Amino acid sequence: MEDDKKVKKKSILVFLSLLFCTFLSFNPNFQQLVKLSNDHFLISKEGSPIKNVWSKIIKVDKQPLNQTVPASTVMSNALSSEKLEVSYKLFGIFPLSKGEVEVMKPMQLIPGGQSIGVTLKTKGVMVVGQAGVVDKTGKKVFPAKDAGIEVGDILLKVNNKEVSTDQDVSNEVHLAGEKNGHATVVYKHQEQIIEKIIKPVFCVETGRFRMGLFVRDEAAGVGTLSFLDPVSKQYGALGHVITDADTNQKIEVSNGKIIASTIYAIEKGKRGQPGEKIGSFVMNSLFTGTIEKNTITGIFGKMNGLIVNPYFKEAIPVGWEAEVKVGPAKIYTVIQGEKIEEFDVNIDRVMHNRADSKNMIVRVTDPRLLEITGGIIQGMSGSPIVQNGKIIGAVTHVFVNDSQRGYGVFIQNMLKESNELANDQAA
Repeated sequence: MEDDKKVKKKSILVFLSLLFCTFLSFNPNFQQLVKLSNDHFLISKEGSPIKNVWSKIIKVDKQPLNQTVPASTVMSNALSSEKLEVSYKLFGIFPLSKGEVEVMKPMQLIPGGQSIGVTLKTKGVMVVGQAGVVDKTGKKVFPAKDAGIEVGDILLKVNNKEVSTDQDVSNEVHLAGEKNGHATVVYKHQEQIIEKIIKPVFCVETGRFRMGLFVRDEAAGVGTLSFLDPVSKQYGALGHVITDADTNQKIEVSNGKIIASTIYAIEKGKRGQPGEKIGSFVMNSLFTGTIEKNTITGIFGKMNGLIVNPYFKEAIPVGWEAEVKVGPAKIYTVIQGEKIEEFDVNIDRVMHNRADSKNMIVRVTDPRLLEITGGIIQGMSGSPIVQNGKIIGAVTHVFVNDSQRGYGVFIQNMLKESNELANDQAA
C-alpha cells in the first residue's frame, strides 16, 4: 500500500514536470531566452544573460574559453573582452542549452551632441550622371556610357595618370582626344577594377574633347558628433554611412574633416517629408577632426581642439547591446546655434544581432522637440542616446511616414568600427 502511494506521488511529479516543460516550450519569453543562449552576444562585466523570474528557475554555469579578444593599442578605452561558454539548466539539473558570451571590460566615453560640418574628398572621382556630347554633325553622343561606364562608378586613372578632381578628368580626357583620339580609363565598378578604351568626342559647345560624364570629387553636409574617447581623441559621428546625394553609393574616402557648425533654421518634419537642420560651418571652429573611415555605422577619425558637452563633464560608461532596454532614454543634439540640449525619447523596440545601423526604434516624446522639429530630422544623425546613465547608441534615420520615430545604432557597433580603425593605425 505504501509502495503504491510512492509510485502515485512519483507519477504525479513526473506529470507535473512534463506539464511545466510543455508550458515553457510554448512561452515566448522562454523561447527568446533559449534562442539568445545560442547566439554570440555582448554583456558588461557586471551583466548577466538572464534576469527577472527566469533567474530563479534557470541556473547559469559560466566557464572561461581561455580566449581573450585583444584590446586596441590606440584606443585608451580597451575594447577587449573575455569569452565564456554559458550553460543553462532548468532547476540546475536539466540541460537546456548552451552558448558563447563575450564579457566586455568596462569602457567609458564622452557623449557628443555637437553639430558638425562634414567635408569629404573621394578616392578617385565619382560618376554622378551622363552628359550627352554634341558632335560636329549636331548629334548627341555618349562615349563613356557606350563603353560601359555607369553612374556610381569611380574613375581612378585616365591615360595612366591618377585623377582626384573633376578638373583632372576634364584635362586628361581633352589631352587624350587631341593627341591619340582615345583615352585609357581605369575605373571601379562595384568591387571590380576595370580598364576601358574610350574615344572622346570634340564638343562644339565647349571646344574641348569630352567623354560625356558628370563627375564629383567631394561631398559636404551637417550632422552630429556621437562620442569621444577623452584620452585617445578617437571619435565617432553620424551613426550611418555617407552616400553620394545623386547616386546613393557609399563614398570611398580619400581624406576629409569635421569642424563645428551652427544651426540657424529648422525645417519641421511632417508625414512623407523629413525635416532638416539648416546650418553653416564655423570657420573659427574650436575643434577639427580628420575623417579616416566612412562605414555603415558612421564616420570615424581623430579629434583636435576643445570639445565641451555641458551635461557630461566626464566620460560615462558604455551600455552594451544586452543592456539596452525598451523604455525612456535621453538624446543630446543642437537645434539652435551651437548649444547642446537634452531631450526625452523612448526606446520602443530593440533589435538584437544586427550589425548595421538600425538596431533600435527610437520615438521622440519631448514636447518641446516635437513642437520645434516634429521629431527626428536630417542633421540629427549621430545624436547620442543615453539610458540609465550609460551611452547606448546614436540616432541614425527618421521614418519618412512618421517623423516622431526613427532608428538608432548600438554604440557597440560603432565601437567595433572605431576599434578596427585604431588597429589599422597601429599596424
